[in-house]
Amino acid sequence: MNARFTAQQSRVALAVTLSITAVAAAQGRPGSVRTETYFPTGERGSSVVLLERITPAEVRRGDEFTYDIRLSNLTRARIENVQLSEQFPATFRVKTITPQPARSEADGAHWALATLDGGASHVIQVVGSTDRPDELRWCATVTFTTVACSTTRVVEPRLALEKKMLPEVLLCDEIPVRLIVSNTGTGVARNVRVTDDLPAGLTTIDGKTGIIFDAGDLAAGQAREVTVVTRASTTGEFRNTAKAVDDSGLAAEASASTIVRKPVLTVTKTGPAMRYLGRDATFDITVRNDGDTPASNTVLTDAVPAGSSFVSADGGGILSGSAITWSLGALAPGASKAVSVTFRANQIGQMVNTTNARAICAEGSASATVQVKGIPAILLEVVDLADPVEIGTNETYEIIVTNQGSANDSNIVIECTLPPEEDYVSSTGPTNATVAGKTVRFAPLPSLAPRAKATYRVVVKGIQVGDVRFKVSMTSDQTDTPVSETESTHVY
Repeated sequence: MNARFTAQQSRVALAVTLSITAVAAAQGRPGSVRTETYFPTGERGSSVVLLERITPAEVRRGDEFTYDIRLSNLTRARIENVQLSEQFPATFRVKTITPQPARSEADGAHWALATLDGGASHVIQVVGSTDRPDELRWCATVTFTTVACSTTRVVEPRLALEKKMLPEVLLCDEIPVRLIVSNTGTGVARNVRVTDDLPAGLTTIDGKTGIIFDAGDLAAGQAREVTVVTRASTTGEFRNTAKAVDDSGLAAEASASTIVRKPVLTVTKTGPAMRYLGRDATFDITVRNDGDTPASNTVLTDAVPAGSSFVSADGGGILSGSAITWSLGALAPGASKAVSVTFRANQIGQMVNTTNARAICAEGSASATVQVKGIPAILLEVVDLADPVEIGTNETYEIIVTNQGSANDSNIVIECTLPPEEDYVSSTGPTNATVAGKTVRFAPLPSLAPRAKATYRVVVKGIQVGDVRFKVSMTSDQTDTPVSETESTHVY
């Protein structure tokens, strides 16, 4: 905005009576007289206006003649409100005036010039006559205003602030906050500062709860910007307002918001509680997105458990190294995907199978444990070594216990029952025996490993003739019912 004021303003009125005095022959018009008047000092070098009149030195009564009035601005500055009034002699009769005056009367004319630029002139030509022999005398009055001006520019800076955030992000994403402050007015905005107090749950990367941006001085049309990276600690919508101010109190505000979402992968896994050694165990796996945004690039990974071997997987699972991988793509909120995998139990003990699910900004896992047991399979064999035997001679029964299974058997007890035709003589074995009448009982064998054998011997004497039956019974922790075996011997 421009404000114009007058540093020096003077209105000067010039009323000069000009006498027709023959001072010289006017240039370009022989027989004419040129009269000059300088105002306000009377000297050209220090005056503002020159008024010139060029008139005939003499005229004949009744003849028309012409005279000129020239008004000149001697300065380089413009003068304003120039008024020129000409008073005619009483005996002078006006025929034409060029240019036409603003107002004319019987004895005079008046011209109004709005401005007269520096060095410019304005010429007025008057044509007329007189019918009386006399001396004609003209008088002119000039007024003008001199103006000394200077300009002071009135400015009005204006601050504008723009804040930009991504409309939606994931919880694991960085959230850039872009602040742009500009001066949309005129003049300079001094020491502009932008502040942005972040909402709860949103901080800068270095843990600050607010943003301060010193933009400095902003010229008209100038803008500065800053981008600060933030993180959210929870999901939800985050909205807040930033403010820009300068030293004079100019202010601008801008608001922005972002919605923070998160996929949530929930993995469930089921499998058999127990499997025997060498048998297959199938695990059913389900992954579900319980979040509020799609789980992109979801991948399931299932490690082959120690002590097992991979058998098969459905749903596109691929074995690579020691793990099976499923590429499930994107899971929409509430969507799920089910797959299964089968392993063979190769080692007694606990088989722990763990599945990990990963997507962009989400992960989950689940495990299932199978108890792998062996199968003790005890073979009981009884043979007589001397069959047939005479009365009074000994017979030896060899009892062999073999664990043909895949697990230890424990607390194995061998009990022998002699027929009436035989008497007990002695016994040997991995444990001591006790004898009660015709029954020989060996103390429990604590453990028998797979493919291991235990050998017992019982020596008897034949005391009666007959085809007799030597009976052996075995019990253990892993057998539900006793195992029995008999051996036939001929005593003669």
